[in-house]
Formats: sequence, structure tokens, C-alpha cells
Amino acid sequence: MINKWFKHIGLAIALLFSAVCFANGGELAQVEQSDAQMWAQLKDGATGYTTSQSEFHAQPINTYDLRVLTLRSDWLAPALMAALFGMIIIFVLFIKVNGISTLHHGFSGKLVHRWSKFDVSIHWLGAIPCLLLILTGLTLLAGRFFFQPWLGEGFWAGLVYGAKQIHDVMAFPFMIGWALMTVLWAKNQLPKMYDVKWFMVVGGYINFGPFKGKHPDAGFANAGEKMWFWAFALFGLVISASGMLLLFPNLFEPSRTLSLIALVLHSVSAIVICAFSIVHIFMATVMSEGGMECMVSGYCDENWASQHHNLWFDEIKANGTLKYKE
Repeated sequence: MINKWFKHIGLAIALLFSAVCFANGGELAQVEQSDAQMWAQLKDGATGYTTSQSEFHAQPINTYDLRVLTLRSDWLAPALMAALFGMIIIFVLFIKVNGISTLHHGFSGKLVHRWSKFDVSIHWLGAIPCLLLILTGLTLLAGRFFFQPWLGEGFWAGLVYGAKQIHDVMAFPFMIGWALMTVLWAKNQLPKMYDVKWFMVVGGYINFGPFKGKHPDAGFANAGEKMWFWAFALFGLVISASGMLLLFPNLFEPSRTLSLIALVLHSVSAIVICAFSIVHIFMATVMSEGGMECMVSGYCDENWASQHHNLWFDEIKANGTLKYKE
């Protein structure tokens, strides 16, 4: 008799459990169906209600051009990685094969005044933030595709947060440095006919074949430096304007289309500036013997001046503005 009661109680519990599971399953199916219906409506461009009256604020999801996500993951992020690490690898291999550009007559020991202390200061005012912006921008643009899979969630979250804060703060000294360099240095960066020959012999930096030992004429800035200057001036303007638009959306109130365009232009400009920066850094610190001293003390060796910027050196000797470090 007791066993019979246990069987009935067990059967009742099983039926009750089945009924609850069936009910919950039905509710879950309804929720899933409701969610699927909601997302389908959102993807179709459904709008909601918000107290904000700004354009597009009633539209929860940007449905009209999701191609920017593919552009970011498939093109912009890999391009920025290539601009940084690819250029570093290329220059390391180039220096290993070609060697550096040495001073033919060695260091003279006479230091010629080239840059004022103010010029040196504004160079580093733009250069240091630029390097930090490249590294933090790389994290923000390409990190989720190349770094996140290898990092823990907590570390990755902290890294992204830190990168975003540094990126936002460093934007301001970078723009000040960019503006000062562009305005004050433009007069020495105008193209000349002899710049064409500079490019034809790759600036005299090739140590083999028909290019070996050829040092073309150059004024205060050579053709390569001029190209870097104008690229920095142009893309620095684009990256600054687009950055301000993205950093202060409440101030400028851009449309979603304009925000997407700004994001793409910002990324493309970063890729160009990053690639040129790596070339510039290698040329100044490694490739050109004695070149780094210019932006440390403002002076360059006399033999460096006559070998790499002969027209400028001849000019300051002729007009009496040649000054040596005492």
C-alpha cells in the first residue's frame, strides 16, 4: 500500500515538473520570438521615442550603412598594424642589407646652429603626443581584432579604458604642436626643382649600385622631409578636425553619416601619419649618422650639414648667419 502511494506521489511530481517545464519552455519561446521580432523591426529601421530632439536620436540602431564595421575590421585595422609594424620590419631589413648613411669625413667637432630652442620644443610637443596617439589609437582601432584574443577580459577592459583616456588627453598638445610646426616651418618646406633629383637618387642613402655615394643638393629641408612635412600638415588637419568632431559630439551635433565619415577619415589619416612617422624616426635616429642631434640640442655637425644640406650650409656661410656652438 505504501509503495502504491509512493508511485502515485512520484507520478504526480513528474507530471507537475513536466507541466512547469512545458510552461517555461513556452514562455521562453515567446520571449525568443518577441526578441526576434523586436530585432527584426530595429533592423528594418524602426524608431522609438526619446526626450532628445536631435537628429537620429529616436533610431536605436544605425541600419543604413553597417559596411563601416567591415571596413574597420578588414581594411583599416590591418592597415594601421601594417603601417606601424610593417614599416618597422621593412626598415630593419633595409638597414641590415644597405647599412646606414655615414659621414664621409667623420664628425668635424664643429656644431652648426640649425634649430632654435623654441623649434626643438614645439617639435617634441607634437612628437611625443603623436607617438602616444599612434599606440593608443592602434589599441582602440585594431586591438579587438589582434590583441584581445590573447588577453584576459579584465586586463583588456583596463587597457582599452586607459588607451581611451590617454588618447583624448594627448589630442590637445598634439594639435598645438601640429599648428605651430605647420605655420612656422612652412616657409622652409616649399618644393624646388632640385628636389626631383633628390628623389631620383633616393636622397643618397643607398649604399650600393649606381646610387652609391651620390648626395643630391638640398636646402634647409630635403625633398623627403618636405614630403613628410606636407603629409603631416594635411593629414594632421584632417585627423584634428575629425577627432574634435568625434570627441565633442554634443558640441557639434554631427549626423550619424557625418560621424561615420569622420571615423573613416580619422583612421585613414592615422594610417598615413603612422607610416610617415616610422620613416621619419628611423631616418633621424638610425639611418642618418648625426641626424638626431639636430632635434636634441638644435645643432648639427658641420660635416653633416655640408653632406646632407649643402645648399643651406652654403647660404648661411654666404649671408653671414652661420653660427657655431661655443
